[in-house]
Amino acid sequence: MKYSQYNFKFYLNANHAIYLNGVLGQSHPHTWEISIEAIKIRDDFIQFDVIEKQVERYISAFQDTDINQTPPFDVINPTLENICAFFKDELNKLLSSNGWLLSRIEISETPARSYIIDLSDETDVIPDADRVSEEALTNIDAHVDALLQKILGD
Repeated sequence: MKYSQYNFKFYLNANHAIYLNGVLGQSHPHTWEISIEAIKIRDDFIQFDVIEKQVERYISAFQDTDINQTPPFDVINPTLENICAFFKDELNKLLSSNGWLLSRIEISETPARSYIIDLSDETDVIPDADRVSEEALTNIDAHVDALLQKILGD
């Protein structure tokens, strides 16, 4: 099934060194391009900058660092593939808590070299969309009720 999606791009400047055959290579810089495609599962209007700021805040923990010194890459080999897999999991959590589903992530360490994880064929994506949407609406209702209680009193 096809869905309309949004595409967001972010840039991460950081150094890393990878282990090859048990030997740590030389640390070198990259400007990684992180491209995510997401499906909005809530019907309400969500400004792009809300999601962008949250993703940028998350990525900022890695910005201008030596990734090898930043958890979890202090114990995981920071290859392009491992970085992409980790960011997929973390950004998927962040997006789903805000009413979005991550359908694809692509991280490029050079313009000619990218790694892609495509989640669009996963069978549990759309049922989760309904669950997340219901949870989000329940949370919104609870906040509105609490606010009304404060305004109107008991």
